Amino acid sequence: MCARLPAWIKPDHLTALGLVGALIIFAGYWASAIHAGWLWLVIAGLIVHWLGDSLDGSLARFRHIERPNFGYFIDHSSDGLANLMIMGGLGASPFVRLDIALFTLAGYLLLSVHAFLAARVVGDLRLSYLAAGPTELRLLLVAMTLAMLILGGEPVLGTTLSGFDLFVLCVGVVLIVLFVVQTLSTARQIARRGG
Repeated sequence: MCARLPAWIKPDHLTALGLVGALIIFAGYWASAIHAGWLWLVIAGLIVHWLGDSLDGSLARFRHIERPNFGYFIDHSSDGLANLMIMGGLGASPFVRLDIALFTLAGYLLLSVHAFLAARVVGDLRLSYLAAGPTELRLLLVAMTLAMLILGGEPVLGTTLSGFDLFVLCVGVVLIVLFVVQTLSTARQIARRGG
């Protein structure tokens, strides 16, 4: 894809496109409180976000115009803002409670903090855990959004929580457990090297 992009499209344009995609996702989830059909906008936003977020660094490397420090800083700062919009939008939808969406966002951000700290002290930037990375998480969001369209958000198991609340809550718990496990593992690795 990088070879086919017009010369006027720069990596920064693609980073901005990723943020526009996140804003579209937010708007679609938020508007789904009015009508579930707006969830189609979420899926379109996920595609736009994936294209922008996945191609910005690839294009820079393909054209040999990398700016390692600037690119690293802007890319991951944009990711943090995009994740806030996505999970905030999910929490503004009638399908997932805001507190649960923000709990899961906290788990994701904790794991991101671990990845960035490990990159600094161990020299290894790891963005995938349990064979899942950003692309797999987007596919999971697409599947969950399609399920929202089909199933609705009725409470389950005699609780006030929807099945989507429970699913997102479980994802948040897994992310926080992964953060603790990875932090302990990296700490042991650093200690073995003599601190």
